[in-house]
Amino acid sequence: MADTFAERLAGRLSDRGPLCVGIDPHASLLQRWGLTDDAAGLDRFASTIVDALAGEVAVLKPQSAFFERHGSAGIAVLERTVARARAAGAVVILDVKRGDIGSTAAGYAQAYLDRTGPLAADAITASPYLGYGSLRPMIDAAVAADAGLFVLAMTSNPEGATVQRAVGAEGRTVAQQIVADAAADNADARPFGPIGVVVGATVGELDLDLSALHGPVLVPGLGAQGGTPADLRRLFGGLPGIVPSASRSVLAEGPEPAALLAAARRQIDELRAAGL
Repeated sequence: MADTFAERLAGRLSDRGPLCVGIDPHASLLQRWGLTDDAAGLDRFASTIVDALAGEVAVLKPQSAFFERHGSAGIAVLERTVARARAAGAVVILDVKRGDIGSTAAGYAQAYLDRTGPLAADAITASPYLGYGSLRPMIDAAVAADAGLFVLAMTSNPEGATVQRAVGAEGRTVAQQIVADAAADNADARPFGPIGVVVGATVGELDLDLSALHGPVLVPGLGAQGGTPADLRRLFGGLPGIVPSASRSVLAEGPEPAALLAAARRQIDELRAAGL
């Protein structure tokens, strides 16, 4: 295994193609697969995806909320899912969107980034809206563990614009300031730094300069949410470390493992054809 998160991520994207598949066990998807909406159904759903995709797809991204809703049994499934996916060679981004201050932020960092913990992932998502500096315990933990952090910058939901596109005292939008702060933490790292940002595939026009980020960009919203490979090429073409993420457009093809893998491969082919 490569030493750093950036090396692992860059290597997997190069070898396997530019795709992250979200593991989002919505109740409707469990029903579509003929599974019960409980921990047993959740376990069957997640294990099927891991078995089908973890050895073939660059990145898997479990959405913690859909596991948490099943209580401790759901968290146990999440632990197994993360561990099995990483063991099979996929980079795992745990989508938890945590954000707090001081010892609480440090607690989240220990939960998800400590290499010895049962929920240890390659990277997690984080919310900076208590101030980017509030994420320092998570950033420090990610660096120490050779892990990554993806910080919400510009999301596709319309409510996000009120905060993310607001202009601060220095004349930058909040989203642009987050990118600048992440860039400072990524300085001098190779091939890029461990602090990425999250930018939605359906933001429309990208009034955000990512050229100095020197870090990865997680781009959710590909497929069922309306984002297309052409959109990604227009918004992010030429930038390194782009991680397009699809969920329902792949998962809806289940539960047959071969159909899941075929859907993922079609998506990878479309992204590569678009020059990503």
